[in-house]
Amino acid sequence: MGKIVTFGEIMLRLAPEGYYRFVQAENYGATFGGGEANVSVSLANYGLDTAFVTKLPAHEIGQAAVNSLRRFGVDTSFITRGGPRVGIYYLEKGASQRPSKVIYDRAGSSIALASKEDFDWDKIFEGASWFHFTGITPALGDNVAEICLEACKKAREKGITVSCDLNYRKKLWTKEKAGQVMGELCKYVDVCISNEEDANDVFGIKSEATDVTSGKLNKEGYKEVAAKLTERFGFKKVAITLRTSISASENNWAGMLYDGKTKESFFSKEYNMKIVDRVGGGDSFGGGLIYACTNNYANQETIEFAVAASCLKHSIEGDFNMVSVAEVQTLAGGDGSGRVQR
Repeated sequence: MGKIVTFGEIMLRLAPEGYYRFVQAENYGATFGGGEANVSVSLANYGLDTAFVTKLPAHEIGQAAVNSLRRFGVDTSFITRGGPRVGIYYLEKGASQRPSKVIYDRAGSSIALASKEDFDWDKIFEGASWFHFTGITPALGDNVAEICLEACKKAREKGITVSCDLNYRKKLWTKEKAGQVMGELCKYVDVCISNEEDANDVFGIKSEATDVTSGKLNKEGYKEVAAKLTERFGFKKVAITLRTSISASENNWAGMLYDGKTKESFFSKEYNMKIVDRVGGGDSFGGGLIYACTNNYANQETIEFAVAASCLKHSIEGDFNMVSVAEVQTLAGGDGSGRVQR
């Protein structure tokens, strides 16, 4: 099995302690996180060889971001140093009927100002078998979208599997722009990851009889969504997370995996979660999915592993999913009792 390469932005996460609101807070905890970085940490914790690629400033805050990845065994040797700043996001954790809030302060970050000359994809992809990025990364600017496209083309040329989490972020770009850019990138994607809203926001492909604000999901409708995505782009697999939001504190969580070759759909069991921190939940799903795929799990086992991994992440503070393969397998196997392990 070759190394798994992810490409994107890692940010400084500043969050008030506990459930304090921004206007209440006098202290902010500082950690790091970001879509593709979160995936790399998950995979490193599962024992896989993974490398994260980005651009960070050469000063101490940039180094702190690098160190946050190194402590988990992520290869940071392909991170380009330079540029003015690390992107920041502020997180106010929601509770009960009050939703979480995210405020971005990432304009002009080092990766947002990067150029194609900053990355030698021939060198980066030496010994690689998988490449992962999300829709957040090309949303940072036309220049970063061009870097993503170059990476995808190089990966296809080398026979490397490419996965993408659509991850639409309305604070970064419009639906029209996202559809245009992601439509080009997805021509090179083998495994597509989405949620109940992304396919509609980016490509106008919607599950009928679904209303995410009321918590009503029509699971059967997602078979059609996955089939339409596959028909348009030729995906080998489409994975869709299914979140029923009862409140900010309680969600039901499941997933579906669609096999583009056999046209079969596989649904996971559903978990009722009491949420500690939901940021990074989708990334932990992606990490679990990639791990299962690279270890040749059967389709049903793959979606069960990915959903269980993400369920556990919702119980962990911070962006990173700090769990082991054994812990995920225990939950996927049916032991969700939470009993003390002695």
